[in-house]
Amino acid sequence: MSRIVLIITYYWPPSGGAGVQRWVKFSKYLPEFGWEPVILTVDPQYAAYPVIDNSLLSEIPASVKVYKTEAEDYFAIYKNDRSKIPSAGFAVNQDNSFKGKILRFIRGNFFIPDPRKGWNKHAFRKACELIQTQGISHVITTSPPHSTQLIGLKLKKYLPGIKWIADLRDPWTDIYYYDQFYPTFLSRKIDAAYEKEVIRKADSIITVGDSLKKLFTLKIPEAEAKTTVISNGFDEEDFTGEVNKQKFIITYAGTLSDVYPIEGFLDALGALNEKDFILRFVGSASQKQRELVLTKINSEKVQFIPYAEHKAAIKYMRESSVLLLIIPDHESSRSILTGKLFEYLAAGSPIICLGPADGDASAIISRTGHGKVFSYNDSGSIREYLETLYSSQRELMPAPEEYSRKELTKELVSVL
Repeated sequence: MSRIVLIITYYWPPSGGAGVQRWVKFSKYLPEFGWEPVILTVDPQYAAYPVIDNSLLSEIPASVKVYKTEAEDYFAIYKNDRSKIPSAGFAVNQDNSFKGKILRFIRGNFFIPDPRKGWNKHAFRKACELIQTQGISHVITTSPPHSTQLIGLKLKKYLPGIKWIADLRDPWTDIYYYDQFYPTFLSRKIDAAYEKEVIRKADSIITVGDSLKKLFTLKIPEAEAKTTVISNGFDEEDFTGEVNKQKFIITYAGTLSDVYPIEGFLDALGALNEKDFILRFVGSASQKQRELVLTKINSEKVQFIPYAEHKAAIKYMRESSVLLLIIPDHESSRSILTGKLFEYLAAGSPIICLGPADGDASAIISRTGHGKVFSYNDSGSIREYLETLYSSQRELMPAPEEYSRKELTKELVSVL
């Protein structure tokens, strides 16, 4: 007989993004290991989603029960332009006007830990009902938004018999864009207190990388013993069938904001402007980055493709000759481990990673042999590697099985 686990997540289809895929895929494979996932999420008509991916709706198993509640929409100030709603990464749609800075200040100081906490009281009530009526003993809260972790904290206080697992996919007060909200000393202190209390009170913690585990352990040393690293991954079923590779295509998938240093790579690629290639960006790119790209690379060789649904994004990855990964240049860069890295690995083409050589992403790429890592401005070495890749036909590298969604679900079950 299956046991039930309640998964509390703000982001769920039709919301898009790596965090959504993480728990859709866990929910897909948990029943194979004797666990029935029950999802508690926000009703889309009350949600503030930065991106929509309706294709993910078809990936939710029919057997998975999904409960939705209303929420207060603290992003109503963006009702005339929902594109300005900050994403989990708050990267591209940053408004640097005076009004934009004031709104960011309000967000960082009056909505702690984040404005999506307008869902919390509704989610807490529904979670209590589900726990009591369905005999649920295990609860997982996943963030960002980190306000979701406060639901788990409150449940643990009022229902101490539950086992609460906090899935912390990103840094909290150390996230690279944190200062863009101009938090005051008091706001930082309140937010840091929330973070430490969650780490301290959770029965178990899941995070996506070793550096992130160390980061949380530095705050609360006793967290080390109860923290398990379960990375993001890829679903083998998403990478079946033949793919047509006709040109030398370099693809960057995801957000490209101003904190993603790309100039060194563009200088390297610009030296190859006489060769036949396509540089393709799939996802949101800031205007400043677009302009920089077009000053370095012939516009006929550049493609900017808006946010693509998951299946389309995978197709773009699979038909590429090179996959570009850029880690934001920030003091926390070593711990940044983006979900797309694992789908890059499954796509099998060489990866060029710009980032710290001692970071978590670098360690994975080096261990699997799926590419090379370069410092941001090492244009000479990047150019040599690009020339090598351009002049030689390489077989696709096999996807590392350890990062398949099914294998990762086994690790989740061990935590449960």
